[in-house]
Amino acid sequence: MEEEQKEEGGLERWKPAVCMVFVQAFMTGMILLSKIVITEGMFIFALLTYRSLFGALFILPFAFFLERGAWKMLSLRSVGWISLNAFLGYAIPMGLYYYGLQYTTSSYSVIFTNVIPIATYILALIFRMETLRLCTPPGSAKIIGALICFGGTMLVSLYKGRPLHLWPTVIGRHHQVLQQNISRTHQVYGTILLVGSCFSFACWYLLQSKVLKVYPYKYWSSMMTCLLGGIQTGLTGVIVKRDRKAWKLGWDLQLLTILYSGAFATAVKYSLNSYAVQKRGPSYPPMFNALSVLFTTFFGSLLLGDDITIGSILGVILIIGGLYLFLFGKGKDLHRGDDTEEKSAV
Repeated sequence: MEEEQKEEGGLERWKPAVCMVFVQAFMTGMILLSKIVITEGMFIFALLTYRSLFGALFILPFAFFLERGAWKMLSLRSVGWISLNAFLGYAIPMGLYYYGLQYTTSSYSVIFTNVIPIATYILALIFRMETLRLCTPPGSAKIIGALICFGGTMLVSLYKGRPLHLWPTVIGRHHQVLQQNISRTHQVYGTILLVGSCFSFACWYLLQSKVLKVYPYKYWSSMMTCLLGGIQTGLTGVIVKRDRKAWKLGWDLQLLTILYSGAFATAVKYSLNSYAVQKRGPSYPPMFNALSVLFTTFFGSLLLGDDITIGSILGVILIIGGLYLFLFGKGKDLHRGDDTEEKSAV
């Protein structure tokens, strides 16, 4: 019995990490598909609106069956917090990110998601949701790990080095040339938008903790976030562009991108993120963004023709190393917290 309980406890500890790995895999697919359709001319706010509304439809059955009756607990206060959650966690950051993605490459844009852990951790310290503990090994590990991640991100951004042509591009030369022309013309503008997206996401991760306290039902909360995020981006899109052709869909890659993004990169992502925040705190999920850099760099090169350079390889190595160092410190802090609670109970 004791061995079974230990095994179950071990599996329970790994669940948040496994959830975050899946989130990064889903985000990689979303970035690559979105880059293709956006580069080919799809209206960004139409993509944001449709994927969010489909995400709400996708998660609605789970909310009904797994959290029955929880919708009755919705109040004006909780709806207000969820609406703010959708605004900071979807409408603003994804809008900025998609426009930044339009003006750069998939491999370049995904690197900036690693600014999120740094910003999240700093904001968590400011609002006293995290403790610094510089004099302790876990605290030092978290600080050093975060700085190494940041250094790896800067290395990839500022140092290119020799490109490595490891395999032929699958998509073709037309998309690659169009993508390179856009990135050369608007690189600085795209970078500013991507940085703004990262800081908005950092605020959202902190807000998640408050939303879970006000309304602790992750499926209904995720469904409402998707629904309200779709309404917010839809209204903004109508103001920006009233051409009906921009909102039309066909049986093509645009529809596939919307279905995939709505199901996996919106509905499933919000649910898994909420679970991880609930179990490990707001600084835990952003640290896994380093994995999407690795995934997107590889598949972006294979599918879209993004260059893999010496600088990108060295940067990814630093980012992954910093990730594990931060998680080591975070795990020690959580273990110490569990021990403290046990002693208090005794």
